[in-house]
Amino acid sequence: MTTRLDADVAIIGGGLVGTSTALALRRHGLSVVLLEQGFCGAQASGVNYGGVRRQGRPVEQLPLSQRAHAMWPRLRDLIGTDGEFLDTGHLKLARSDNDMASLEEYARRVEPLGLALELLGHNELRERFGWIGSDVVGASFCPGDGHANPRLVAAAFAAAARRAGAQVFENAPVTGVIRDRDGFATETASRLKLRSRAVVNSAGAWAGTFAAMFGEAVPLERIYPSIIVTEPMAPVMTVNIGIEGGGIYARQVERGNCVVGGERALPLANADFSRPSSEGVLAIMARAGELFPSLRNGHVIRFWSGTEGAMPDRNPVIGASRTTPGLFHAFGFSGAGFQIAPGVGEVMAELVTTGATTTPIDAFSIVRFAEAATTATT
Repeated sequence: MTTRLDADVAIIGGGLVGTSTALALRRHGLSVVLLEQGFCGAQASGVNYGGVRRQGRPVEQLPLSQRAHAMWPRLRDLIGTDGEFLDTGHLKLARSDNDMASLEEYARRVEPLGLALELLGHNELRERFGWIGSDVVGASFCPGDGHANPRLVAAAFAAAARRAGAQVFENAPVTGVIRDRDGFATETASRLKLRSRAVVNSAGAWAGTFAAMFGEAVPLERIYPSIIVTEPMAPVMTVNIGIEGGGIYARQVERGNCVVGGERALPLANADFSRPSSEGVLAIMARAGELFPSLRNGHVIRFWSGTEGAMPDRNPVIGASRTTPGLFHAFGFSGAGFQIAPGVGEVMAELVTTGATTTPIDAFSIVRFAEAATTATT
């Protein structure tokens, strides 16, 4: 039997961006239908590392990141749970003088934006964080950043959107979207036909397909993070940890488990899915043991991966379509969407309801790829 629905807004994709957008749109009084091909939060939003950080982001993302930063401490009021959010701060380590110089330059560039970064030399780092290996040159500390449990947060946003009145359909992969004079007609493989006046494309690693349907091809690629978790251990890590130049990130939850990442998993024959490699898991733990001596004898009890969409310039696509009135995009967060997703939801709701937003997002326009294609052919 075919189900027919009408709504103000159709949202394609039930990750954190899609569900936070649905929740924000309901607060604006719009009717919303969200369509998810699998289960809400089952891909990037629910399987990521869980870092809630502003530090290290491209400068153009920081106004949006700051907007989201104000939302994390009030998650319980917003979605009914704090998602195990801890504002431990984020410590970014430098393993060489060149890395430390990069941290110093970044701190200079973002100083007007309110991150309040603290630059730590080797001796001060050892005094404050003695559990870090002695080969680290220095670090940059961002107070107020932290970490949370993505499995809890992703599910809670979807549940909150439902409670607010959004209609959420899981196992409903979208098979087609067209624009006509009356708005949008969207169909799913689950025999649902939906009419809406606006569409939000927040389909993550699958969003490029829907953008291309409207003449907006983008260089969206898939990446597969590889995350491991140890057995519960004595409390040691007091902050969320990153490394300048990448290679490893780590945090410890209140139960004592350490969550560590830094490698990529390998896609399976069906590129929608992936599997961590044993070599990658061993490489992550070897690096963790070098930087954090207390982890050298830790036992890994789980590891996992997921599918994320990545853009070549590390910036997402956020904003209105350049070709189709009523179509809006929010995808391509390149492994760094967890922290900013609540803020993205508010921005998308503003765009849909008023056509503008109070947060600067020009750098994320999909127009930049059309301009790049034009330049390449001239």
